[in-house]
Order: sequence, then structure tokens, then C-alpha cells
Amino acid sequence: MMRGKTIIVTGANCGIGKATAAELVKLQARQRLLPRTFSEKLGQIKANSVHSFCEEIIQEEPRIDVLINNAGVFQCPYTKTDEGFEMQFGVNHLGHFLLTHLLLDLMKKSAPSRIIMVSSKLYKYGNINFEDLNSEQSYNKAFAYSQSKLANLLFTLELAKRIGETGVTVNALTPGMVRTNLGRHIHIPLLAKPLFHLASWAFLKSPLEGAQTPLYLACSPEVEGISGKCFANCEEEELLSKATDDQAARKLWDISGAMVGLTN
Repeated sequence: MMRGKTIIVTGANCGIGKATAAELVKLQARQRLLPRTFSEKLGQIKANSVHSFCEEIIQEEPRIDVLINNAGVFQCPYTKTDEGFEMQFGVNHLGHFLLTHLLLDLMKKSAPSRIIMVSSKLYKYGNINFEDLNSEQSYNKAFAYSQSKLANLLFTLELAKRIGETGVTVNALTPGMVRTNLGRHIHIPLLAKPLFHLASWAFLKSPLEGAQTPLYLACSPEVEGISGKCFANCEEEELLSKATDDQAARKLWDISGAMVGLTN
């Protein structure tokens, strides 16, 4: 089913992204594998450079069948991107918001095509602080991550409504707790590291296990035509009301578009 299909995976150099990409290779899909540093650049470099990068993809690729927005940063110390965005909000949400918009026309021409957003169950602990999206008044790294993952879900909700019956679908997923280096900014006391490492192997999913739901959404005929939903363990997941708030989704869309320099 995936033979010859063109798939873009962000964050494909490690963790879930790398495992997803490896499995897609086995299915003989064509891939543009974008490492995590690509999404970091989306937050850090000027919008013109991001536009140029996407124009290169559009010129080189006649179609895009699947876009997997996977890359992210997790609970990093407070830093800002070059354009002044708080790093987690900039990378996890705004970077993929911009990338998706710039590739959307090609994906419409490639329909049926699929957009997949990798969120997190930690969205439950966040809210969209519209008064301080860049955490300039105060910064809590855990809240900022949860806010960015809630933003992924609200973006999915609003995008699904806006693309309508174009043949492009967009769905999100929460992979669960997976052994990756995403938590590299979390401080663990030296003496506790062996125990933490042992516990992670005992209780956390492997990257391959974590990749099963993005693979399902990329490949399965069972989700053909389904859009605007969130999945966990290859099944539709019921979300909290904060992640299905139409008004918040529209407001976030408008503000995000202005932040990255999109007029429409």
C-alpha cells in the first residue's frame, strides 16, 4: 500500500521518528527524513528561510502523500527562538504550524493525503495562556510543554475543519511514555540514573512500540477519510474538553498565523 508514496517525517533521527521511518522503509515508501534540528530551525531561523526550504521540497517532490509532524523538544530550560518565541511553543507548535501550511497546497494536489500530528497525553496538564504564549511573565517548563502539546491538538481540530472535503485528512496521536532522548533536559541525580534506566526499560514503550500509532495513521485503510480525531494505541482517543474547544482552536489559529507571518 505504501510502495512509492512520498512521506515527510520530522524528527526522524531518533526515537519515535527514527522507528517510524525505519518501518516505512520496509514498506518501500519514499521519504524526506527531517531531523529534530529541522524543527528547531523552524523556530529559530527567519520565515523566509523556511519558505525557501519548503519551496525546494515542492520543486523536487511532485507529491506528498503523508506528513508526520513528530519532532519536538521537552521541558527545556527557558530559551527563545531567534524570532522571540518560547522554545517549546515555537518548535513543538509554531514550527509544524508553518511547515504544514507551506506544504498544504501540494498535499491537496496529492489527495488523498494525510497529515499526522504527534501530541502527548501531557496536554491534560496545560492550557493555552493567550495572555503570555511566550512565557515572558513566568516560565514553568512542564506547563510550557503541556501547552505546546495542547496546541497540537487544537491545530489538528481547526485544520480538519478548514481543509474540509479536499481529500487531505489530519489526525493527532498520543504515543504514551516512550524511551527516547526527548527528556534529555530533565535532571536525574547521578546515583539514581541506573535505577531510572532500569525502570525505563521495564515500564516505558520502546521507540518501535511508540511508532505503531503513527504508522497506523500513515498506512491503515481503516482511517481513510477520518479527520480531526486523536488516536492512542491505534484506537480513537476521547479528549478532554480543552482539546475540543472550537473557539480556542480558532483563536490559536489566528494568533499562530500572525506569529509566523501568514496572512491567511
